[in-house]
Amino acid sequence: MTNASVGVKANGETVRFSLNKQCDGNRLLMEEKKGTKIVKMSKKAKRNELRFYRLKAKKKINSPNPEVRIKYKLEKAKRKEAWLIENLTKFELTKAPAEAYDPEILTDEERHYLKRTDEKKKNYVQVGRRGIFGGAVLNMHLHWKKHETVKVVSKPCEPGKIHEYAEVLAQLSKGIVIDINPSNTIIFYRGKNY
Repeated sequence: MTNASVGVKANGETVRFSLNKQCDGNRLLMEEKKGTKIVKMSKKAKRNELRFYRLKAKKKINSPNPEVRIKYKLEKAKRKEAWLIENLTKFELTKAPAEAYDPEILTDEERHYLKRTDEKKKNYVQVGRRGIFGGAVLNMHLHWKKHETVKVVSKPCEPGKIHEYAEVLAQLSKGIVIDINPSNTIIFYRGKNY
């Protein structure tokens, strides 16, 4: 058995390994030594052969020598990788084009109108002491379901950090900064195509 050649056949979702055998579809076929006559294996013979492979693998897994165990795991991983790559080549996926960022251009009149309407509203989203987290962005999107603009308040803000918050929030929420007030409030517009 040391000179035996190993054959691999992947068919759909099943992978078949064979020693000195040819795999043909769902049948395991074995060549006789006398001639080129091909004999089907019985269910019992198949079961015994699979049992033999399982016992052989179990011996390698439970081996006291760590080198044998690692080699077996590497062989198994390589077989699995080859099988997965073979299956992946069957599927041709087209790459989706990257989303082009299309910022909306607002006129000065629109900016002024949105700024005035948002200043009258009492609703706001708070940025906490720890800075910007996903909760602030989520609250902005929830607010934008019913309103065009949202006011973001960051009370414990260091001087000059409000502009950094505005840039980061605009990038994360994909909103448009309309105004940054000195009282640490930022007004965002959701966009026309929201």
